[in-house]
Amino acid sequence: MDNNKRKFVDKFTMFAAKLGNEIHLRSLRDAFATMMPLYILAGLAVLLNNTVFTWIFSGDTLANVQYWGTVIANGTLNVSGLLIAAMAGYYMAQNRDFKNPLSAALVSMATLVVMMPNTVNVQDVNGNLVDVAGVLPFANLGTGAMFAGIIIGLLSTEVFVKVSSIKKLQVNLGDNIPPAVGSSFNVLIPVIIVMSLFAIVSALLFNITGMNLINLITTFIQEPLRHISTGLWGCIILYSLGNMLWFFGIHQSVIYSSILEPLLIINITENIAAFNAGQEIPNIINVSQVATFGLIGGSGSTICLLIATFIIGRSLVTKNVAKLAVAPGIFNINEPVIFGYPIVYNISLIIPFVLVPAMGIFISYMATVTGFMDPCVVQIPWTTPPLLSAFLATAGDYRAVIVQAVIIILGILIYIPFVRINDKVLAKQAELENSKMQEE
Repeated sequence: MDNNKRKFVDKFTMFAAKLGNEIHLRSLRDAFATMMPLYILAGLAVLLNNTVFTWIFSGDTLANVQYWGTVIANGTLNVSGLLIAAMAGYYMAQNRDFKNPLSAALVSMATLVVMMPNTVNVQDVNGNLVDVAGVLPFANLGTGAMFAGIIIGLLSTEVFVKVSSIKKLQVNLGDNIPPAVGSSFNVLIPVIIVMSLFAIVSALLFNITGMNLINLITTFIQEPLRHISTGLWGCIILYSLGNMLWFFGIHQSVIYSSILEPLLIINITENIAAFNAGQEIPNIINVSQVATFGLIGGSGSTICLLIATFIIGRSLVTKNVAKLAVAPGIFNINEPVIFGYPIVYNISLIIPFVLVPAMGIFISYMATVTGFMDPCVVQIPWTTPPLLSAFLATAGDYRAVIVQAVIIILGILIYIPFVRINDKVLAKQAELENSKMQEE
């Protein structure tokens, strides 16, 4: 029985490790991690523009001050599709051990523009729709093009790295020239080939179907995938599977950061853009909502476990761990709990560890759907303490703080019986250990 269990754990661990190390998912995870400061800055700018500044200023003064937040949104959210293409290409090339990943980033970004239409339908100052040539609208560069940026960035880099590996296509100018010049000429022909190839695809799509690849990706890949993965039950299932990995000592980022989080980030960027424009918020499920209501104190919402331990815990070991873990836990850092309490290979606590975050996501979703609280429209740092995180993520809605407080209380109540079970298990193990020592 024990051998079968070990075999299952070993196989599952290997599968999860391979999934988390898959080169495309790893490249995507690194790309979004690099861009995270921009999203947080955008959220801060939108928060100040639409809340704090409106409390202080009015009229023309307000409009002048809000210009600050508008240009920040233009430099972050409204070009996020272009930026993610470059970052995805850079990390994809780096993970392929390509010597010039910066050139791959350049090709990825340029290729995304190549796939955009030459003529776009835009709204003029009078609200009329007109066809305009020679412009790149934010609609094709920003949040709506993020998934297209990911796919084109990864795909163009794969082709570029493959073509660049053909030695006959490399231009070597010798060793007596600046390194940057040598690197540029070394990939000159591959750049020409890759860009020309994608330009042919773009031209064929336009002349045959009248469409462009960005619209095709958005319509047939991005939206269906997002609706499945970031719907309520899809999100809960994927997030719960990620948390369950902790039982085997595997970081939940294998599933969350690689599969779910990129889609959740796209959702929050759309929310930030809509909130900034005064439009209806499109996505209830997003990275801020999941982190704020399903990651309270870290994976498993373990701030609830710590409080439950202080209330009814009897084991000196777990109470001492809780004392050490409470300070980092306030900032959602819970490795001391994961490995010290522990959660890893602890069957006594795996049920609430998976259940409480799922409950938090569900309750916050229902509270938003029913209009009790506003949706999350600001991407906040994941280390933001509980209660403050709910207030900031919803752009200052005090009702979200109440919802988060209710989730914490319910989480404590769910953890309490399992803390008691865990204490009994620890006591029994200590008793058996003492008996064994006495027999020896």
